[in-house]
Amino acid sequence: MFVKVCGVNTEMLTLRRTVCMRTLSCVIPAIHKFQYCKINIENGVTMFELKKTEGKARRGVFTCAHGVVQTPVFMNVGTQGAIKGALSAADLKNIGCQVELSNTYHLHLRPTDKVVRQMGGLHKFMTWNGPILPDSGGFQVFSLAALRRIKEEGVYFSSHIDGHKIFMGPEESMQIQSNLGSDMCMAFDECIENPSPRDYVQKSVDRTYRWLVRCKAENARLNSLPDTVNPHQMLWGINQGGTYPDIRIDHMKRIADLDLPGYAIGGLAVGETAQEMYDIIDAIEPYMPREKTRYLMGVGTPTNIIEGVARGVDFFDCVMPARNARHARLFTWEGAINLKNAKYQLDDSPIDPQCDCPVCRRYSRAYIRHLFVAEEMLAMRLCVMHNLYFYNQLMQRIRDALDAGTFGDFRREYSEKLARRI
Repeated sequence: MFVKVCGVNTEMLTLRRTVCMRTLSCVIPAIHKFQYCKINIENGVTMFELKKTEGKARRGVFTCAHGVVQTPVFMNVGTQGAIKGALSAADLKNIGCQVELSNTYHLHLRPTDKVVRQMGGLHKFMTWNGPILPDSGGFQVFSLAALRRIKEEGVYFSSHIDGHKIFMGPEESMQIQSNLGSDMCMAFDECIENPSPRDYVQKSVDRTYRWLVRCKAENARLNSLPDTVNPHQMLWGINQGGTYPDIRIDHMKRIADLDLPGYAIGGLAVGETAQEMYDIIDAIEPYMPREKTRYLMGVGTPTNIIEGVARGVDFFDCVMPARNARHARLFTWEGAINLKNAKYQLDDSPIDPQCDCPVCRRYSRAYIRHLFVAEEMLAMRLCVMHNLYFYNQLMQRIRDALDAGTFGDFRREYSEKLARRI
């Protein structure tokens, strides 16, 4: 199948899916520019093109109902349909965001997924016309451990807002995500604390697999309904298994057999060391389908991302850049800085002299530090904007290096440098 995008003919590897036969016309970003053009996706076929590799590192193009995504990519996290730090959908476009990520559990609580559906889906509700990926709610199985009970049918929660009882299982998670109308939907799973006893991990992984089978059936049913917000919604499976390589590998083999459009690595960056995380990625990467997208969930630092790309990962997300920014911890191409430090009181240079984000083009370190000291909300907005721009530019530089065949050199120069505190 050939798709013409803004004058560029691109041969795509097609992924098999059973969906309604229709032609979808949608607005998407062009391949190399954040401009917009029309594309037709025939018969609901989703596509991932692996353009080239350097070692295990992959350069690709992913096409979905609301856009074309250049990979590797960092997804900007808007948990409740907004970036914490007062950034709008228009801001995201201006700082190079390709994919916005939201959270199933939080949107289910407020405004509720039914409200979002009545408003035309999450894209229309938050005025974001690019791709959206939601978390399944499975991470809340981990993060709300004190407020939940896990059963075969699903998970019983107490709302962290008002304590009311909530049940979420595979079918409920798929229904909520379908109401949101996101481009991708994530399988409902249990995120396991690291380390955890082997017996518990194995039982949890087996249950997560059974939940995935149920998710696949429900996703297919929902996509076939005539009034579905997005009938081209794609289910991605999630690999679990804690820090046990053999459990991880066996689970990856089983979920790969389900022939899903994409696969994620979950349950990392939740207690293990960075090296343990890298070892797990190395162990399961050979068993991840080469022609499908690969997503490392909740990771991470700039160094984590560079090392993840080197190990064959395509998609990343993390709250770190926005969360750090709200506390004046900022990323630069020479390392991380803390803008609250007194040494910046009279510093009239930008946050990063090598950065051309809207913040660095206009404001000084001294001024932004003053905003933090004065507890002005503008401080958080400016710093979140800078950090997310930095992450999006990091991915652009990685893609450029892969295109040029110089990713190895980029990794050697920046993997350790970006971990420094200066």
